Amino acid sequence: MHPSRRNLPQLLGEARRWFEDALVAALAEAGATPVPPAQAQLFAVLDADGTTVSTLARRLGVTRQTAHQAVHGLIAAGLLEQVPDPASARQRLIRRTPEGERTHHQAVAILERLEEELAERIGRETVTALRAALEAPWGSPPAAGPG
Repeated sequence: MHPSRRNLPQLLGEARRWFEDALVAALAEAGATPVPPAQAQLFAVLDADGTTVSTLARRLGVTRQTAHQAVHGLIAAGLLEQVPDPASARQRLIRRTPEGERTHHQAVAILERLEEELAERIGRETVTALRAALEAPWGSPPAAGPG
């Protein structure tokens, strides 16, 4: 690999930041409650009827404590709420408030517009191929071998 060539994880990270930065700016411009990118990811993995913190942590690939902190930040912002879980007296579900629903719908629409903007910049075929590659099953990560 050429020393100045960025690796694929770096490129994917930059692409993600492009979307996150544009989303945050567009939401702010629309007057929505500001949500940091790390907390915004929580919205993407939240079930419509609510999700437990443990399930959110697993879906996000973070610790339960980290998910709990993100949830409480969004509860304080008025975007999420905790409700009793009808399936378990010991658990609570996290779900969007009406304001959280409005913000979520705004974000979905903005992300669709950003994907269209990207298609205009780099070509529809390229975006379609990128989406296909990212949606393809990659299988489990390979085990790291010696050397």
